[in-house]
Amino acid sequence: MRRYERLERIRRMDPYRQATEIYRLSSAYEFPWDFTRSLELALYRTYAVPRIGRLLAETAELTDRSQKRYDDTSLLLDAVVEHGFGSDRGRTAIRRVNRMHHAYDIPDDDMRYVLCTFVVMPRRWIDAYGWRRLSRHEIVASAVHYRTLGRHMGIKDIPGSYEEFEACLDAYEEAHFAWDEDARRVSDATLDLMASWYPRPLAPLLRTATLALLDEPLLRAFRYAPPGAATRAWVHRGVRLRGRAVRLLPPRRAPHFARQNREIKSYPNGYRLQDLGTHPVPGLRGCPVRPTD
Repeated sequence: MRRYERLERIRRMDPYRQATEIYRLSSAYEFPWDFTRSLELALYRTYAVPRIGRLLAETAELTDRSQKRYDDTSLLLDAVVEHGFGSDRGRTAIRRVNRMHHAYDIPDDDMRYVLCTFVVMPRRWIDAYGWRRLSRHEIVASAVHYRTLGRHMGIKDIPGSYEEFEACLDAYEEAHFAWDEDARRVSDATLDLMASWYPRPLAPLLRTATLALLDEPLLRAFRYAPPGAATRAWVHRGVRLRGRAVRLLPPRRAPHFARQNREIKSYPNGYRLQDLGTHPVPGLRGCPVRPTD
């Protein structure tokens, strides 16, 4: 297979009718590492909206059980990508996601914003650091895939195009990014989790490198001291060089899904999709006494 042969195949597909199939080719074959990193960043930046960060702190899922929460979120979202919306596993994953969210009084605006991060952040990351830029077919397919997911989740007023997703994200962050002590605790716990995936002596270096990849509004919201200009330049250059090196490799022949990531550690003996995620108890850890579910 030639290096750009899969991209040629994607360009022959319909990005509306075959959106999830195109998204699967992009995320599992063309850019598995980049999609993993960019979706981590997508979820992470939502903590900077105080209402979201505080709820996550109240549930303690990302402070007391960071690894499990990371694993469950990755596995549930990726099950839909791997198996499709119409599959038994895809429907099971969506039901599990909906039951978790419906237990809390989450404003529709926040749900819509989180969905926007899933569409926008991978495109921005890959255009900056990937071995090639995303094609228009891939960008459209991503927006259609997540628009479909949003409808399955009952989210209202979902943006209709990538450009609308991007405008919604930028406007929401400008209006809502702010300091919150509880959100900062969730952020610190997430940075600690990411550092825990590597040898302990590297933890300070990895934390600095992660902060160097964050944009200024995110750093201000969490009140992190920004790394120096030289550090930021070296980190960005290093990630870009990785993308250039990948361009020289032969194309991936087998898919790589989230369940295969080395960062997934909670289920060495396997898992059932219906068991993943949180099981909120009314009246405890941010769950209303009478949940809406």
